[in-house]
Formats: sequence, structure tokens, C-alpha cells
Amino acid sequence: MALHLYNTLTRQLEPFAPLDAAAPTMYVCGPTVYNYVHIGNARGPVVFGVLAGLLRRRYGALRYARNITDVDDKINAAAREQGVRISAITDRFAAAYREDMAALGVAPPDIEPEATAHIPQIVAMIGRLIEAGHAYAADGHVLFAVNTFDGYGRLSRRDPDEMLAGARFEVAPDKRDAGDFV
Repeated sequence: MALHLYNTLTRQLEPFAPLDAAAPTMYVCGPTVYNYVHIGNARGPVVFGVLAGLLRRRYGALRYARNITDVDDKINAAAREQGVRISAITDRFAAAYREDMAALGVAPPDIEPEATAHIPQIVAMIGRLIEAGHAYAADGHVLFAVNTFDGYGRLSRRDPDEMLAGARFEVAPDKRDAGDFV
């Protein structure tokens, strides 16, 4: 029996076949560790934990990676507010996250890279985005320019121009487009 997964882009169930059936891989965005997990944070790991188990059972192996974002404005703010080093925040909440996932029966990933271990690669990638015109520096931040990506909004089936219509917020003056983001 073939494995079918729901493709959010096409809105259809589609047959799943890994690029390499002998060595399938799966990457999942992990938490930003500045506070304890809430039920909304737990949904993704639970769902992808089930999928990882299914893929391991079906293919016999899986290389499963889930990152830890341990650098972020919210982390910096929490460290400032509590008067502690950033690592005190990230270490505590990464450990709490792992404990909570274990309590939910979510198996850990095979690889759990931390963002701070890859800063040179992240900086290089940001540089490539800027060079390609997909990002720009403004007011100490680098923002992604949504209007440079024709497919932006396709996954949600929302028109980028309509996404902000009626929104109740003030657009930062340094943004080229209201939808641009850090």
C-alpha cells in the first residue's frame, strides 16, 4: 500500500516517495527557546514525531533533523529582563522543551542543530539574499522583500496585497513593503 500525504500547495493527497528510499530524510523547524512550551508549540513535534515513526517503520531508516533556534530578539529580551546570560535562557528552555516532548511520547530527532552553531552559514545565506535583491538592510535588521518572490502567498492561497488589508498595525517606516519581515 502506497503512503499518501496531503500536499497543502495542491490541496490533494499525493503519493509519497523519498528522494532516496534507502536513506530518507526529514527536516522540521523546531522551537525558539525563550519560554516554556504551550499546546500550540507541541502540535508540530507530535505530528512530525508520528510521521517520523511511520517513515522509519516503512523504510527501515530515517535521518530526522529538527533545529533549535537559540538566537532571537525574544531570547535577548528575556535575558535582559531576567538579568542573565542568553545561554541561561536557551539552555533552560531547550532542556524543558526536550523534557516536555519526552513526556508527550515524542521521540527525539536524530540531529538537533542549534542556530548559534551555524552563524557563519546564516550570515552567508543572508548575504546571498541581499545580493539577489530578495532582502535588504534597514534600521539594524535585514528584511525579506516579499515582492521579489512571485510565489509568496501561494501556499496560503492569499493575495499578498490583501493579506494586510484591514490590519490594525502601524507599518515600520523602514520597510519597503508592509509585508516584508525579518
